[in-house]
Amino acid sequence: MGRPAPRPLLLALLSLAVCRGRVVRVPAGTLVRVVGTELVIPCNVSDYDGPSEQNFDWSFSSSGSSFVELASTWEVGFPAQLYRERLQRGDILLRRTANDAVELHIKNVQPSDQGHYKCSTPSTDATVQGNYEDTVQVKVLADALVVGPSSRPPPGLSLREGEPFELRCIASTTSPLHTHLALRWELHRGPVHRSILALSHEGRFHPGPGYEQRYHSGDVRLDTVGSDAYRLSVARALSADQGSYRCVVSEWITEQGSWQEIQEKAVEVATVVIQPTALQLAVPRTVSVTEGKDLDLSCNITTDRVDDVRPEVTWYFKKTPDTSLLASHMLARLDRDSLVHSSPHVALSHVDTRSYHLLVRDVSKENSGYYLCLVALWAPGHNRSWHKVAEAMSAPSGVSVTWLEPEYQVYLNASKVPGFSDDPTELQCRVIDTKRLEASVRLTVSWYYRMTRRNDDVVASELLAVMDGDWTLRYGERSKQRAQDGEFIFSKEHTDTFNFRIQRTTEEDRGNYYCVVSAWTRQRNNSWVKSKDVFSKPVNIFWASEDSVLVVKARQPKPFFAAGNTFEMTCKVSSKNIKSPRYSVLITAEKPVGDLSSPNETKYIISLDQDSVVKLENWTDASRVDGVVLEKVQEDEFRYRMYQTQVSDAGLYRCMVTAWSPIGGSLWREAATSLSNPIEIDFQTSGPTFNASVHSDTPSVTRGDLIKLFCIVTVEGAVLDPDDMAFDVSWFAVHSFGLDKAPILLSSLDRKGVVTTGQRDWKSTVSLERVSVLEFLLQVHSSEDQDFGNYYCSVTPWVRSPTGSWQREAEIHSRPIFITVKMDVLNAFKYPLLIGVGLSTVIGLLSCLIGYCSSHWCCKKEVRETRRERRRLMSMEMD
Repeated sequence: MGRPAPRPLLLALLSLAVCRGRVVRVPAGTLVRVVGTELVIPCNVSDYDGPSEQNFDWSFSSSGSSFVELASTWEVGFPAQLYRERLQRGDILLRRTANDAVELHIKNVQPSDQGHYKCSTPSTDATVQGNYEDTVQVKVLADALVVGPSSRPPPGLSLREGEPFELRCIASTTSPLHTHLALRWELHRGPVHRSILALSHEGRFHPGPGYEQRYHSGDVRLDTVGSDAYRLSVARALSADQGSYRCVVSEWITEQGSWQEIQEKAVEVATVVIQPTALQLAVPRTVSVTEGKDLDLSCNITTDRVDDVRPEVTWYFKKTPDTSLLASHMLARLDRDSLVHSSPHVALSHVDTRSYHLLVRDVSKENSGYYLCLVALWAPGHNRSWHKVAEAMSAPSGVSVTWLEPEYQVYLNASKVPGFSDDPTELQCRVIDTKRLEASVRLTVSWYYRMTRRNDDVVASELLAVMDGDWTLRYGERSKQRAQDGEFIFSKEHTDTFNFRIQRTTEEDRGNYYCVVSAWTRQRNNSWVKSKDVFSKPVNIFWASEDSVLVVKARQPKPFFAAGNTFEMTCKVSSKNIKSPRYSVLITAEKPVGDLSSPNETKYIISLDQDSVVKLENWTDASRVDGVVLEKVQEDEFRYRMYQTQVSDAGLYRCMVTAWSPIGGSLWREAATSLSNPIEIDFQTSGPTFNASVHSDTPSVTRGDLIKLFCIVTVEGAVLDPDDMAFDVSWFAVHSFGLDKAPILLSSLDRKGVVTTGQRDWKSTVSLERVSVLEFLLQVHSSEDQDFGNYYCSVTPWVRSPTGSWQREAEIHSRPIFITVKMDVLNAFKYPLLIGVGLSTVIGLLSCLIGYCSSHWCCKKEVRETRRERRRLMSMEMD
């Protein structure tokens, strides 16, 4: 640890670090103040970057040579006894504005305060760098400024808006120095002070905010009268000119090219009160006028202004009796230049200067409402300007337009009544007993629906369609979609007849219907206004609804037959509560009870629609495309025939019949569906029984070997000639340990010897051949790992009947056999081992070659030894 530095040296270092080039500054030149005002002298230190506050000392000298301590920011006992009392009263105080700035305040300056004031900063610097004090001179003048109003006490002026007024302020000075006066007029309205117009000490005029336009137009002026009077002139008083007016005078002096304000005085001059202009309007309270006549409304003005004021009159119209102009429509306006701006069929005129008339020609019902008269009085200003002095709104004048409404009756009848669902309904709404139907009256209709209830519950009516006065037809929510689809038709046959037609009446359409005929009157703007509604009596649309009944009975004319014969079945249909039915028939087949080959499977064979169009459904036997026939015997009877029946055709046969009702045009609606009783085809024969099994001598093979699988068919029961038997054989594989995946078709052989092979994604190939009459061989060549799994065969036997036709027997399946494909380890690793040994040998030889070359050419060093060195070594060994 080093020795601590001496204190003087530490202070010197601190001063060098904190105050480098320090300069103390006070205002330059001479400060001039008037007795009784406040003196403020700022002092600051430039180039000060210290972290704490800078200390300041103030001293005073009346002559400039010997200074007396006045005040200090850091030493309490610094001031002289002469100033301590004033410091305690607060007449003299120091106010710090920053770490490096302070202000000296002397309130109520006295003549003895004239002199020199020095501001200094205490220093502990080892080396003086800059200025540590500065001095400013202060002159104190006697109060020679006199400010006052032209008359005392301040007068109160009461004016009307638009009248002129003047205010005067007396200001003079007897200062021995060459001073200038600046004057400013202010308007006080409560806490708000506004500058009106000012004359600066340099002789320039400055209008206050909001008075610029009035000053430039000459409405507000500031003039001098004599040597000490200043006059504020207002040509046209406004309501905003009301308040208390003050005259603010300041005295200025120039010192070394800069201006100083040495004092300021203000005086209340006058209080101005602007009296509002009285304005009252009178309009008729209620007026009744007949439609087609002219409406005449008067607006009478009463005011206390007799000077040159011009009225601006505006008439408004609205539907509500309040005086707000919201949602109102301006009809006509007479501006202050007597120019009229009006709507069509509206005129505005004035009989004299106090009465204005609104004329509305050829009134209609839409003119009924409330009329308002708005009047504004304008007074001329300076330079041809105008300002509003008063505005009033009249009470609403209610106008009712009476007219002779047409008289008529409305009659509704049903020209078509439905008896069933989907029947059409037509309603006719007629206008009868018409009176006073003029050319300007138009009739339209609205259609309504109301549900029928057995109890007394009130049900709201639903709008179906409404026609406006301009013939625009609008649909209700209930009928919009059906009208767009053409199911609801609204039409007008004559001027007094309206029709409503439902093309397909549903049970939901049952209920009460009524129409409303509206009378519309044409207005002046060619628009239409509804004037009257007349309701018809309701018409009830209803029919007793019963459930549709459809019964189908099937029978077999020839109950016993053998395979190869023709099967015939007829279906008789009867219906009830179905309008004009037509029938479509679908023949279905199911396996007989006890057949587990495809239980619960219904097969669609052939169909005939309501237009007698026949269609084969799921009949897939290509050799018997023409073997099934479905025909219509009568309107309600159908016959199904199947030629050359086979044993595989055994099952339950039914007729599925659907009844259709016409709904207009070529459209049909499904009314009911029914299924007939079953007719069974059962061949009572004792034919052979076939079974299938799979055998393989190679259930486990090595990859690449041949897989052989035999499908063996056995026959039990009746003995058949081999020429009377044929088989369709298909091989399937499930490539998994279980049977959880879908089988893949490998190959198939039909009874005619045609082989079909399935598509696979690997390289092994399959072949299928018939080894003997009852054995079929499947071979998988060049087996792959993917060929493992369960294999089975599917066999469909065909037997020749005594009639010579081939009968297809039920399809049979063998049990699956699992085939395993193993990998040949020697062949699998032979080539990788050979390649590895070869690469290792090449890499070893290459490494040896690189090492030899490196040692022979790159790392060889030649060592040279002198004889002397060898002799020294020999002598050392001998020693």
